[in-house]
Amino acid sequence: QPPQPNTNTNYTSIMMRLALLAALVSAAAGFSSFTPRNLVATNNGSNLSMKIYDWKRRTADESALHEEEFTLGNLRPAPGARKRKNRKGRGISAGQGATCGFGMRGQKSRAGRPTRPGFEGGQQPLYRRLPKFVGRPTGPGHEKEIFNLIKLDDLNAAAEGSTVNFDSLFESSAVTKSKHDIHKVVVGRGDFTAKGVTVQAHAFTKAARDAIEGSGGKCELLSKTTNAVLEA
Repeated sequence: QPPQPNTNTNYTSIMMRLALLAALVSAAAGFSSFTPRNLVATNNGSNLSMKIYDWKRRTADESALHEEEFTLGNLRPAPGARKRKNRKGRGISAGQGATCGFGMRGQKSRAGRPTRPGFEGGQQPLYRRLPKFVGRPTGPGHEKEIFNLIKLDDLNAAAEGSTVNFDSLFESSAVTKSKHDIHKVVVGRGDFTAKGVTVQAHAFTKAARDAIEGSGGKCELLSKTTNAVLEA
């Protein structure tokens, strides 16, 4: 007859194994990376304390910030201000390995700059579409200031000593309506015969100013936004 197994010995061995396993589990839990440790870092020089990785500076306690004198030895960046650089081509775990996020094929995955800035694959790019839009778009050809031109011979019918501007000329039918809100006085084809008139406009050419002042008149410059008289 074979010998019977010792029940007490087997039970003791099982209990010892369970106790050892429980000790290992508790030790692993104590050193686990998921266990919060040192969540608060305190500065020895002041009462200022803030959470590590607290990138929201507005929620950090800065009540004791001005109690500490900053020197070259204790200057440090704000928590979360310095981000670790993204290391590409160093393995596939972060999704930036091998092809470094540029894909496997295609023009944009090749070395060197594949296209110039603003290139849209052959279609009309944005910087060439904007000048064609209705209104006042920005870009080349739309930065020049456009004036409505008033010729000096249009002022010949003005009475001596009167004040002349575009509105008065339009009421007297000396000029036609304009699609521009700012007006510039230029030399016309005819002779300037008016004497002693005060001309109001947003701009004057040098020759037109000399002609008006040479005949005893005066040039008054208007504001381009308020139409108020800026200078005489």
